[in-house]
Amino acid sequence: MTELFNYKFNDLFNPTLKALHHLGGSAAVSEIEDFVIELLKLTEEQISDIHRGTTTKLNYRLRWARNYLKNYGLLENSERGIWALTPKGLKTEEVDPKAVGRKVRELNKKKRKEKQSVSAELTTETSESEENEITWKEELLNKIKVISPAGFERLCQRLLRELGFQNVEVTGKPNDGGIDGKGILRLGEILSFHVVFQAKRYKETVSPSVIRDFRGSMSANVDKGLVITTGRFTREARKEAQRDGALTIDLIDGDSLAEKLKELKMGIQVELVEKVNINTDWYDNV
Repeated sequence: MTELFNYKFNDLFNPTLKALHHLGGSAAVSEIEDFVIELLKLTEEQISDIHRGTTTKLNYRLRWARNYLKNYGLLENSERGIWALTPKGLKTEEVDPKAVGRKVRELNKKKRKEKQSVSAELTTETSESEENEITWKEELLNKIKVISPAGFERLCQRLLRELGFQNVEVTGKPNDGGIDGKGILRLGEILSFHVVFQAKRYKETVSPSVIRDFRGSMSANVDKGLVITTGRFTREARKEAQRDGALTIDLIDGDSLAEKLKELKMGIQVELVEKVNINTDWYDNV
């Protein structure tokens, strides 16, 4: 079977660097991905080529590219998922992909030798966390996909309440034009926005026609629209959601849904492994 997205992760080192330089030295993952799509002139089929679950090959290999560049000393990232060029990265416009791969593998090999007795080695921490992130999200979304439609609507209702929405109601009915519920989002007890939402479980991609149909069903007294899905939005769907001159539709895809459920601890428990560091110098000075 021919692979639609045939760029390897090391092919994405320089596009990732170029994206961050172009975007001012820092960017969200989605901004980097959008820039790379434009730079490589990727087709919708290439963009949508699935690695596993709802994770595309583009997204998965860009993760590896970012982490290799991080281990090489060119990138750093925050807990909020923002990636930035290091001082060394700011001075580096382009790299030799083979040299980066060779250097990072050498560093990993050295760290493995130094920390063979440590179960959670720094050398494998990145790759393991990346793979674990995909695994738990896939498991979660697969579970959500088999609950009843009414159950998914209630889950989205609870999610919006946890996010600060008030008066959240599930109103989905036959021939409702895609509107499954509504709620009010208040900001600082001063401003309020009337929001309608659509909660749909999609196995793969959500097309722009879904966004257009949803927008067409919204009444004049609605301030915002929100589409929540277990799938992923095509690039064209995301463009349609933000189209100039039309009411903006906010989007929560499967990846973002999983992250929000984890953040709010809705059916998810995160176990932290205790790591004990011994200060041997302290004992020398007792």
